[in-house]
Amino acid sequence: MKTLLGRRTRLLAATTATAGLVLVAGCSSSDSGSGKTTVKGVHLVKGGQLTTCTHLPYPPFQSEINGKVQGFDVSLIDLVAKDLGVKQQILDTPFENFKTGAFLNSGQCDLAAAGMTITAERKKNVDFSDPYFDATQAVLVDKKSGVNSLADVKAKGKKLGAQAQTTGEDYVKSKGYDPISFESSDAVLNGLRTGQVQAVVIDYPVVQGWLKDKANADAFKVVDNLKTGEQYGFTVKKGNTALLAAVNKAIKDAKADGTYKKLYEKWIGPYDASVASPAAS
Repeated sequence: MKTLLGRRTRLLAATTATAGLVLVAGCSSSDSGSGKTTVKGVHLVKGGQLTTCTHLPYPPFQSEINGKVQGFDVSLIDLVAKDLGVKQQILDTPFENFKTGAFLNSGQCDLAAAGMTITAERKKNVDFSDPYFDATQAVLVDKKSGVNSLADVKAKGKKLGAQAQTTGEDYVKSKGYDPISFESSDAVLNGLRTGQVQAVVIDYPVVQGWLKDKANADAFKVVDNLKTGEQYGFTVKKGNTALLAAVNKAIKDAKADGTYKKLYEKWIGPYDASVASPAAS
């Protein structure tokens, strides 16, 4: 099981269209001696860049491909960076920090993008953007397990896995299951591959990505799609209204001009128009 990746922080360059952009004179100001910058009214924790906290890997939203971080979330936040005229840098951090907003509060990141569900509990610690994605939880099983539903996992005495600190894990626990927790989505899949568990519950778009691999499609199948009413949002430090407005504007513009649809089809799959206009829950 891969557990070390999420336990440390790493700074990674995102493959963004803004990589070559620099701050434009007259549009920004530096805070004396701090290296911090204000761009178009948005205060950035590091001059010349939009610093994004995430937790890797979580394809198709963010993962390292050929040494660079790419994915749906990365591409959307790239649009925010482009509007501000800066480049995006990504900091890989443990997922539990997203619940508390620790890295936002400590000034290590400007925002967080991690395929994160908007919940009332998390809203106590961070401010969420407008929802940008509707998600469901999928139950993926080993085809040889004899499991044909979530209920079968318990009825047939099989082992269930989930990613730690996620709403998928919370959901199955609320239904009386005792899942084996894995640190990352890669570790969840590895647990299924190696027989540590016979079924896993995780966000459906992640499963979609896994099943694009023929070996996974041959070995595993989706037996349940749990409609939990989840919506993803990006987060900023409580009270950071300027950056929140910039993020919401980028999401709105992307949906209006067709960019969102193109990115959705590139990273997730066939476009479902209902995800483009989710209402805040």
